Amino acid sequence: MTIPEHIAKSNSPRISYELLPPMKGSSIDTIFSTLDKLTPFNPPFINITYHREELSYVRQPDGSLKPSVVRKRPGTVGIASAIQAKYRVDVVPHLICGGFSRQETEDALIDLDFLGINNLLVVRGDGDKITGRFTPNPLGHRHASDLIEQIMAMNKGIYHEQYIENPTHTNFSVGVAGYPEKHPEAPNMEEDLFYLKLKVDKGAEYIVTQMFFDNQVFFNFVKRCREAGITVPIIPGLKPISIKDHLQMLPRTFSLTMPHDLVKAVSQCTDNKQVKQVGAEWATAQIKELMANGYPFIHIYTMGIVDHIVNISKNVL
Repeated sequence: MTIPEHIAKSNSPRISYELLPPMKGSSIDTIFSTLDKLTPFNPPFINITYHREELSYVRQPDGSLKPSVVRKRPGTVGIASAIQAKYRVDVVPHLICGGFSRQETEDALIDLDFLGINNLLVVRGDGDKITGRFTPNPLGHRHASDLIEQIMAMNKGIYHEQYIENPTHTNFSVGVAGYPEKHPEAPNMEEDLFYLKLKVDKGAEYIVTQMFFDNQVFFNFVKRCREAGITVPIIPGLKPISIKDHLQMLPRTFSLTMPHDLVKAVSQCTDNKQVKQVGAEWATAQIKELMANGYPFIHIYTMGIVDHIVNISKNVL
């Protein structure tokens, strides 16, 4: 079932969750142990993030540093397939521009189609860890809208590899990210909405927002989207605060703001156990207000920490 179909057919509040692939060398049991705690809440889908290669520097015997390209969180396609098979839940692997050629993207899409995974979340991907700049693969895509074009072409049976015999018409359903406080690289909200609408016009069927901590920011974002002619479903995405360092990390990383009351409450905590409690209470209040205002579908970014998210889910479902 596609995500828009889940939204249209559901008659009760639902929460979906986003997971990180385990670090390279870890067991998939780390994912399964997390999902064992979350699947009792009957999530409509599980998102699995994708991560581009990173540049690491390895010290050589002579003391010099040699650059080495590594992928620290591989296996999104395989993990998504394993989750779908084990838990019988729809999975939504992320597909990113960064680090992949068009041919590599096509290969991943062929694998996903073969495995019966037809839901995707398409994002450009982050910049590199050193400069923060986004550099595409020379043979890849610079923008998420271009990646959507490739996916929509495959849905029509048009492949990058032109010599495929009897190509299958894939049936991918695509979601994209939206930024209630605009993308960090966008010069203004108008420009950001222009490119968001472009992604929808090219085939995106729904939007999942970046995290926000003030629901009015989300409501304003939805209003502006509708005024811009964006009519697809918009799913609010939330990230419960779990450590005090989030007060600096999240605004710096995601270019977002936090309400004064939340900052004050977290600042007064003496340890991260108290921070988790404050974060859970704040997110619970956000979710209840969102649901009361006509948004029964909520997406939660777990970042691999779920005990407080289990409590939140119990409180709102």
